[in-house]
Amino acid sequence: QVQLVESGGGLVQPGGSLRLSCAASVSSFSLYAMAWYRQAPGKERELVATITNGGTTAKGRFTISRDNAKNTVYLQLNSLKPEDTAVYFCNAKLFSKNYWGQGTQVTVSS
Repeated sequence: QVQLVESGGGLVQPGGSLRLSCAASVSSFSLYAMAWYRQAPGKERELVATITNGGTTAKGRFTISRDNAKNTVYLQLNSLKPEDTAVYFCNAKLFSKNYWGQGTQVTVSS
């Protein structure tokens, strides 16, 4: 059974940083397109960053990376703002396969 397990969330002050991790229990991890989404209370889930063999995309203060040897994708969050408060979800896609993690809470508050 495929599992995506996120970690690294928590409470951080405005201007701070966090690094989120997503460990994937999938074979051929390097073939998967990986992404991070977030969902704030009362809002729709939104795409934050993607990483594929073709490159990466990410919102301005964030950086996505992956370690295929560890089956892990990371999201570096810098210069955090209160509006970045949300549950952050990891996503893995390969053809018709589409998997989600359970999410990790990021709260930005003084």
